[in-house]
Amino acid sequence: MLTKQESATRMALADPQTVTVNAVAQVMPRVSAGANSSTYRTNDQTHELVPSHTYGNRQRHSIRFNFKKIAADPLTSDNAQFSGSTYLVIDVPVVGYTVAEAKNEVVGFLAYLQASSAAAITALLGGEN
Repeated sequence: MLTKQESATRMALADPQTVTVNAVAQVMPRVSAGANSSTYRTNDQTHELVPSHTYGNRQRHSIRFNFKKIAADPLTSDNAQFSGSTYLVIDVPVVGYTVAEAKNEVVGFLAYLQASSAAAITALLGGEN
């Protein structure tokens, strides 16, 4: 894993970033960048990607995907803005796991979430535990 000093020399993700939602590519150019985080956002501001890192006794790497839309409010029938987000946090000790080992754990977890047409995600959104 990276030390705090090494993290300062890391490159940013490619610009722009693209997330495909229901077969529609959401192209997000970088709109801000800091020492350990960046923000990528669609031109219509409906989708946003925020990768960030925290370095200390443990290293925490996260990526958050925010989304919003305008829809009819079921209580008033007026149009209102609704939003949501999904994020992944990878928390690892400073020593003990290589990047490759941590990556293998994450890839396995993501495969579990995507298996059988994302059945685990559907179950989770349905309130199962």
